[in-house]
Parts: sequence; structure tokens; C-alpha cells
Amino acid sequence: MGLFGLFQTKRSLEKSGVLNGFNDRHSHILFGVDDGIKTSEDSLAVLSYMESLGVKEVWCTPHIMEDVPNETNVLKSRFDELCALYKGPVKLHLAAEYMIDTLFEERLKNRDLLTMENDMLLMETSTVTPPFNLKGSLSAAMSAGYRPIFAHPERCRFLTVKDCEELVKMGVRLQLNIASLIGFYGESTKIKAMELLKKNLYYAVGSDCHRLRVLQEQLSRGEVTNDVIQRVKGIIV
Repeated sequence: MGLFGLFQTKRSLEKSGVLNGFNDRHSHILFGVDDGIKTSEDSLAVLSYMESLGVKEVWCTPHIMEDVPNETNVLKSRFDELCALYKGPVKLHLAAEYMIDTLFEERLKNRDLLTMENDMLLMETSTVTPPFNLKGSLSAAMSAGYRPIFAHPERCRFLTVKDCEELVKMGVRLQLNIASLIGFYGESTKIKAMELLKKNLYYAVGSDCHRLRVLQEQLSRGEVTNDVIQRVKGIIV
């Protein structure tokens, strides 16, 4: 029958109901701070669309890396601006997505990090090449008392499913980009995401939203089976 049931009824993510009650753990909707949303009006438009889908919570996780050295106090100030403007039902939170690089090492040393609850820390790498010492950096974060969440591992070409299993055994949590399931990032990424999902290796899910138009395209154009929908609902925390 194939992975997740080849002949099951399929629906778009938008129509599947999977986003009703969704906790989006990865987004770039905080305006004017990275390569994501640029204006407050666009941030509010994204949130309005998310409301229509039943999204419950959104974590704003702007990039922090050598090329985008966002300062913690600046991000907090911008987040306060967004919260003052937005009056809807979606609960907003602030964290950040940290590239594993020398700036991250500096911020870790100074404990200058924006985390999710229970000191969970969203971390990423290049999708093409690994950092010099991936496991060492993750271990250093854990030794400092943080709980790493590895962003969209299915998109990292250098990581195999076995590699991901080893990261989970280390204590690293994995975050799925929901659009990976419909092949938005390519067929090989979709296949890997499906396998990681089947093995129950994901801890959290995120939209990784950078643009409203792109998010709408992702959620409306591709289709997933009921099995996939139920598995995704099972990891929305």
C-alpha cells in the first residue's frame, strides 16, 4: 500500500483541519528584523490568515546569525510593538532561531539567548553543509542547561534519517517544517520528512513562514493523507 497508505483520501493542509489548535514553533512573522515579514501590516495579515485556520499559538523566531546579528533587546522591543498592534486570539511568543556559528558560541557563553518554555532553544545549520562541530555545539548547549530543538532537519542534505535518530538519542528535539510534507522543498526532503514522521522522531511543527503569499500557497496547493494529518496532530505541542 505504500508509505502512510497510498490510496487514502488526500486533502490540502489548509482544508485538513490540522492547523486547528496549531502551535507554530517556527516563524519569521516578526516584522523588519530578518528575511521574513517586512512590515507590521504584513505581520497582522499573516496572523489574520492564521486565525482563519484556527492556529492557537505562534512563536516568533527571527534569525540570529553572523550575517543577521539581531540583539536580544531589539527583538524584545519589536515583539512588544507587534503585541501592542495585534488584538486577535492567537497567542504570541518570542524566541529566536540560532544558526550554529561563532556568534551563537558567544551568545551561549553569555547566556544571551531567547528560548521557548523550559529553556528549549531553536537551533539551525546550513541546509547544505554541516557546521564544524555539530554534535559538540548541541552538547555544549545541553551542558549549559538548554534543550535544543533542531530546525527542519529534513531539509539538511547532510543529515540522514539515521543521523537524526542519533541526534534524538542525544536528547535533541526535532522540528518539522509542515510544508516539507507536500514537497515544497523538493521530493527528497518530502521523503525524509515522511520517514522521520513515521518513526515518531519529531517533537514540534512549524510553518517557517516568511511571506503570507508563500504560506497560503504551501497550505493550499499540496495534499496529505489522513494518516499524515493524524501524525502531525499528535506532535503539535
